[in-house]
Amino acid sequence: MTDQNFYGDIVPIIPPQLGWLQGKLSDKSIEKLWDCVEKYKGINTFDNQVLSNISSHWSLCDDNNWLFNTILLPLCQKYASCFVNLGENYGVTQRHNYCLSSFWVNFQKQNEFNPLHIHSAAIYSFVIWLKIPYDYREQHKIPISDNSSDSSASDFQFFYTNLLGGHNDYNYCLDKTSEGTILFFPSKLPHQVYPFFNCDEYRVSISGNITLDTSKVSIN
Repeated sequence: MTDQNFYGDIVPIIPPQLGWLQGKLSDKSIEKLWDCVEKYKGINTFDNQVLSNISSHWSLCDDNNWLFNTILLPLCQKYASCFVNLGENYGVTQRHNYCLSSFWVNFQKQNEFNPLHIHSAAIYSFVIWLKIPYDYREQHKIPISDNSSDSSASDFQFFYTNLLGGHNDYNYCLDKTSEGTILFFPSKLPHQVYPFFNCDEYRVSISGNITLDTSKVSIN
């Protein structure tokens, strides 16, 4: 658009906006995560009030820092290159390395859900879907979902505010092809998990938080 009232073109200005990362883990990585789940099954319950609506969850241990070093740390670096390094403005006066601060598995039954929440005591969070026993297409056709204004049964949803202060959501509609997918996102990004129905199998996911290791000063 140009005319005699302007010097040059009218151009759109799009301010920077944070986002999240999505990836697909290899079969070998998924196998190692399943081994971890089996190794620590039921040993340490993960104490979290948000998870009170999910009947079965427990803490995991990242043996030899395999998950952090091979998957999560590269995602921290990728996030910084795509967006910003969120740890730079975390209110500390010295440089610290990232670390995996918590790590757990959820075994979710039908009708259970995870309400809208954030992970306030971390910088980054992640979710990995190990088993999705349903198809979102069928879930969205269930009357309780199909008759609503927003068919979201069984979905994972991010919730955020746009430039004008309005509320937006971004749904992940899940089926078996979603198994092995990892989402890596700012911990303060609100998200929730909708219930699924008419399925007796567990939905299995791994989640965790990453923060700064303030016990040590980074020399890098």
